[in-house]
Amino acid sequence: MELVIGTKAWSTWSLRPWLALKKTGAPFTETLISLRQENDMTREAILPHSPSGLVPCLKTDGLVLVDSLAICEFLNEAYPDARLWPTDPAARALGRAAAAEMHSGFVALRSECPMALEIAPRPLDLSAAAGRNVARIAQIWSELLARFGGPFLLGEWSIADAFYTPVATRLRTYQIDLAAYGGSAAATAYCGALLETPEFLAWEAAARAEA
Repeated sequence: MELVIGTKAWSTWSLRPWLALKKTGAPFTETLISLRQENDMTREAILPHSPSGLVPCLKTDGLVLVDSLAICEFLNEAYPDARLWPTDPAARALGRAAAAEMHSGFVALRSECPMALEIAPRPLDLSAAAGRNVARIAQIWSELLARFGGPFLLGEWSIADAFYTPVATRLRTYQIDLAAYGGSAAATAYCGALLETPEFLAWEAAARAEA
């Protein structure tokens, strides 16, 4: 398998399936495309790999798969022993709903607080829209952690956690206090736990080495 990804300090969408793929234990090669190149050079560099002109892209067994969520779902089916989703149907449904909401929403937070692993933490005043995004994320986290007992959203680590790991980096980078937006103590602890998994620490170390 080959996973085509973007600059590790910035590419949230690349981080998500990379974490899931690491959790499977399957061997893969990694192709890194530098993002934010001038004159549309980034898209030109990506197109030979990805027909969408976007990263990430997974190439395996004659398939070319684009989109983070689609790649993660493929990995869940290809590597059932990795348990990327729980076996319980209710837990799996709630996890998929949480991941899908992240996949399609929280536009204000993404815009105002981009993932930037290369910079030191600094406070940032959020717009009302971004604040509502944080409050909703705090609600999702608090409710799922209360229901399943943690330490991750569905108890054990899952694709849902892959989708919220970039959010945890944003909260840390821009010093956003979840408690101020209604988040539980468990949600705050969960945010820290996402940033301490061995897989994320390896990604972060590589991102800082790139800078």
